[in-house]
Amino acid sequence: MEFKGSQRINASRAAVWQWLNDPQTLQRCLPGCEHYERAADGSYDAVIVAAVGPIKARFKGSARFLDLREDTGYRIEGNGSGGIAGFGKLSADVHLEDIEGGTALHYTATAQLSGKLAQIGSRLVGSIASKFLADFFLQFEKQVSECEDAASP
Repeated sequence: MEFKGSQRINASRAAVWQWLNDPQTLQRCLPGCEHYERAADGSYDAVIVAAVGPIKARFKGSARFLDLREDTGYRIEGNGSGGIAGFGKLSADVHLEDIEGGTALHYTATAQLSGKLAQIGSRLVGSIASKFLADFFLQFEKQVSECEDAASP
């Protein structure tokens, strides 16, 4: 499954970069995230509770941020297991671009699912993933905007 999109964020590229690399911000913004913490090897361990169609599960996984290009972007590689619900792998490229009045965040991602998740069907999983992304960006924009407003004179 492939996902591609862009999101406008009303903040400078440097501020967006800072918040994209802040574990507490990401934990607050990821829907259903119960735990998000840096591991000893530099990756991030996460626990996310999600419902995918009739399947509700607690997914435990990890994410690694690679090819970091300060204020520009990075690559994310992650995986998670939801027990009987199945297993998922994700790779995503994130790129930031200056636009008038803020920053455009562009992403392309590929996901692979196995187990019951794979049996649900790509159309349903795709619509749920799109909602997850929309919820993430709504919260992220809110967090960044609030911090930018507080920093303004």
